[in-house]
Amino acid sequence: MAGYAEIADHFRRLIQSGQMRPGDRMPPVREVMETWAVSTATAARAYKVLKAEGLTTASTGAGTMVAQHGSATISARVRAHAETGRALAADETSRIVEIAVVGADELIASRLDIDPGTPVHVRRRVVSRSGTPVHVSSSYYAGYVIDAVPELAQPVSTGGSRELAAERLGSPQTQVLEEVTSRLATDSEREALGLTGSVVVTQVVRTVYLADGRVVEVAVKVCNGATVIRWSSVL
Repeated sequence: MAGYAEIADHFRRLIQSGQMRPGDRMPPVREVMETWAVSTATAARAYKVLKAEGLTTASTGAGTMVAQHGSATISARVRAHAETGRALAADETSRIVEIAVVGADELIASRLDIDPGTPVHVRRRVVSRSGTPVHVSSSYYAGYVIDAVPELAQPVSTGGSRELAAERLGSPQTQVLEEVTSRLATDSEREALGLTGSVVVTQVVRTVYLADGRVVEVAVKVCNGATVIRWSSVL
């Protein structure tokens, strides 16, 4: 009888080889159970592995599908920043809409390992691609990051905030964890992204770690629900 790892590896190879392409629907869990003669738990665990690797995405009513290409890996961002001074793609622009000091809520506090209500710095921006807004992001920084990079407390684009922070703090980025959920867009998000009506958006909570274990940034990124972001990536 096959194990979950064998099933996950089978689909991983199909996806990575291009035999299954972004947007293709994965077989229902019941079909996987019958094909591989495994339990629901084993089939579901295999699918959970694929989702955690950013290879698939699941949504209510649509089932599990092969994910679109994910966000840039750390190495790609660092390389782009070193070569151009920017971590954004060539056709992307970033507009700062707010710089503030706020009390960390539970979501941010737990990822920065601080008490809720502790003051943190936030930079909110709208990123556009070829002039069209594609996502709204709020990046949160602990005090030690702002001490190292006071520019982050100013309403100007650095071209690569966390790359600059890692350089100033003397420790490279090594891991980014992206936790993906879907929800209805707020009024302000619909306005920023040019959306109308009741719209489902994808929310990505991104926690970026340095080699010395410190968190350099926690960001909450909201984009149209049709866009899929990689769950995690490691340099």
